[in-house]
Amino acid sequence: MSDASLDLRRRRALYRATHRGSKEMDFLLGRYAAQAVPAMSEADIASLERLIEAPDPAIAECIYEARSLGEPALDDLILSLRRFHGFPVMALEPLKDD
Repeated sequence: MSDASLDLRRRRALYRATHRGSKEMDFLLGRYAAQAVPAMSEADIASLERLIEAPDPAIAECIYEARSLGEPALDDLILSLRRFHGFPVMALEPLKDD
């Protein structure tokens, strides 16, 4: 992938992370993305893009309740988000199917 293409994906991911539709998710994802996206690799950006596609309630449960979305790359990203926001980093439990 060219540097220009990766830069475009980074900018798009940052925008989408900061314009979720709910202020809470804008804050949680947006602050993290603003700090992390510039240094993210192509694989990291792909993980962030997949996380951004998840519904807000699932992302919130993953961050607040240490739940897993079932993909190791997304779990690593959730743990990084938890660490960034000062939540304890622990093993993630499977996401509840309510």
